[in-house]
Amino acid sequence: MASLVSTDPAELFGVRLVGFTADNAKKLLLSVACIAAALILARLLLFAADRIFGERERPLFWSRQAIHLATLALVLIATVSIWFSDPARLTTFAGLLSAGIAFALQKVVTAFAAYFVILRGKTFRVGDRITMGGVRGDVIALGFIRTSIMEMGQPPSGQDANEAVWITSRQYTGRIVTVTNDKIFDTPVYNFTRDFPYIWEEIKLPVSYRDDRAAAEKILLDAAERHTLRIRELGEEALRALEKRFFMRRTEMGPRVYWRITDNWLELTVRFLVEDHGVREVKDKMSRDILAALDAQGIGIASGTYEVVGMPPLEVKLAEK
Repeated sequence: MASLVSTDPAELFGVRLVGFTADNAKKLLLSVACIAAALILARLLLFAADRIFGERERPLFWSRQAIHLATLALVLIATVSIWFSDPARLTTFAGLLSAGIAFALQKVVTAFAAYFVILRGKTFRVGDRITMGGVRGDVIALGFIRTSIMEMGQPPSGQDANEAVWITSRQYTGRIVTVTNDKIFDTPVYNFTRDFPYIWEEIKLPVSYRDDRAAAEKILLDAAERHTLRIRELGEEALRALEKRFFMRRTEMGPRVYWRITDNWLELTVRFLVEDHGVREVKDKMSRDILAALDAQGIGIASGTYEVVGMPPLEVKLAEK
């Protein structure tokens, strides 16, 4: 039976287009139509997921990833079915394509594989606060190849000289940083919020040896207890859940003051538990209460200044005329 579709090369202004036939043109149009239909369907499903789950981050995240993966699988299956009806040709093409991709797109393939590792290994999800590839911030988007992070600042001691951050606290800088997913294979990924959404923070207070050290310690403890009591209770519950999942030693949850003797002053360090978000606000409130209490007790903050306590007598002689 003769083929209904001509396989002769098409002509354009009298020039024969090698490899472009009526059959190929039909397959190309059909491929474009399938891709467009899949994208439209994905848009509708994403819109429906946003309306159904609303502000619930976890189900919304997983529904979006499922829609993206299903759309990709649908496009691949449709494209392969259209262009490779002969299994022998499909096997040959798949082998050549795999070899070419493995050689030319190593980084892309690695990043794409890392995407599935992130999902399966529960490394992080959208909304988590992480450090990845030297960038610290909140994950705002996760794609097949790249992860988008809303960058936040960090103390000067932790900044890289080659990429300085002008915000010296854990607040947004306003920059959205794109990091390829393959970084999870090369560098550690720090997740601040997934399994234990609390961190321990410290405030250091240098106190002169002449001042009331016990009163200064009580001021620090009172401020920490006042602003972290509810957080400590939440942290205790989260810590018990964490102990069920991982082998770890129990640590003290309540605020505590540590003393360190130096050449110039006594350094008091109060250690306390806070939620990872809003650390600057908590430390600001504590600092204000601590300064007010220190002033009320007449306790000063030691510094590296010098005090001139006396001078040798001066003798002035006038020359006689």
